[in-house]
Amino acid sequence: MAMLNNSDTTTPPQIIQIPPQAPQQRLPFTVPIKAQVSSFPNTTTVAGQTARRVFKILFYLHLFLVAALVTLLTIYGLVSDSHTHHFHPKKWYPQLLASAACAGIVGFTWQWITARHSTRVVKLVFWLSPLLICAMGIMFVCIGTAVSLAVGVIALVCALVQSLYFCWVNPRFEYATRILSVSIAFPPNRTQGLTLYSILIGTLYCCFLVAGIGGGRAIENRTKLAAFFIFLILLSLGWTMQFLKNAMYVTISRVKYMNFAGGVDMDTRVAFCDTIKHLTGSVSMGSILVPVIVLFRGFARTTSLVGGDTDEFMFSCVSCYMGVASFLVVRGNRWGFVHVGVYNKGFVQASTDTWEMFIRVGLEQLIDLDLTGAFCFLSGVGTGAICSLVSGIWSIVMHKSYATEVSIYAFLIGYFICRLAIAWVQACVSAYYVAYAENPQSTQFDSTIPVRLEQLNRSQALQIFRGNNLS
Repeated sequence: MAMLNNSDTTTPPQIIQIPPQAPQQRLPFTVPIKAQVSSFPNTTTVAGQTARRVFKILFYLHLFLVAALVTLLTIYGLVSDSHTHHFHPKKWYPQLLASAACAGIVGFTWQWITARHSTRVVKLVFWLSPLLICAMGIMFVCIGTAVSLAVGVIALVCALVQSLYFCWVNPRFEYATRILSVSIAFPPNRTQGLTLYSILIGTLYCCFLVAGIGGGRAIENRTKLAAFFIFLILLSLGWTMQFLKNAMYVTISRVKYMNFAGGVDMDTRVAFCDTIKHLTGSVSMGSILVPVIVLFRGFARTTSLVGGDTDEFMFSCVSCYMGVASFLVVRGNRWGFVHVGVYNKGFVQASTDTWEMFIRVGLEQLIDLDLTGAFCFLSGVGTGAICSLVSGIWSIVMHKSYATEVSIYAFLIGYFICRLAIAWVQACVSAYYVAYAENPQSTQFDSTIPVRLEQLNRSQALQIFRGNNLS
């Protein structure tokens, strides 16, 4: 629950500054580029340019090495299986390939539903995700092995936590629905086509890696490195799918920012070509940093909730964790991808500039309480659970000894492909916040954010009043 929640429980309430209505001068780094220009101004520092080149080289080098590893494992695994019959490809591959196809279909359908029924999907996903995770947990328990029992118990606990989280954030649903509806009311042109192509690429890449995982399983009785090879393939799956998602994120957020900031309709194809040509290094860097920082921040907040101030030593550790988490979030957050796409900044520089701008205009707490990230996360979890159920039940019927591992792989595939499918939704919301923070007086925005700020101010004032009375 702490990982899903974006509020800092250790920070005392502070009155949010509502931006004044007087016109403000744009900051030097907020001069928008022309809509159809495909070359970026160079606003990246020397260190940022170096880091971007390094990560670009590392990303493409990792793709080459993983492709070679998967090819060798697949060929060697099939040759080995023809002699030992230790591994049964016909009882292992179909379930995972079917789960990849299922993930693509469910992911594309869900993002289409989100675009057409944005006023209903937020609460719907908070209902469906715990139910699907619970069903998946029951399936793992029914498999009956020690590993499946452990995974099943974890899944059931997660379902319970999600249900409690649903009750906790229920007051935020109205605003979350409103900001989502406003942000995606007019999607960029060719969004559905770009989403479909991204899903196809992600699905094909998942199928390719599945072949390598199967090859690793086939040779596990011949070498102790088989588990290590599979681990490397899973790391590649995570990094590459994060890259695809964030490439979509940067592209769509740039197009939507241009629309929100200046009413300009930019060609999505131009933005996508710019992302691949100029921003691969920044996107690949952010694709590593953001998940790691999010995990560490979730760990810090979980420690804060569990430890609190009941023990002096524990409290000092919690303060240290939260301080490090706050430091990292400023220098690596998903909102920075907007400035990466619009201004060709390095990822760390873009994240820092964006977060400092949120603080300057009084949007930090509103950003922390935003439910868009939780909505996208639970959408991915729900899709992963569906894929896990499909492949798990199939494996139980065909070859029960494969059910646990196949179900786990299917869950990961479903999660990543769904996150890729709805990346454009999260990008639109991020572009709305960033464009608003840069120019709150723009006529492109309605009263959604100012009204919410007023509500938060009243709530904080009431908390302070009650605290003073109790003391």
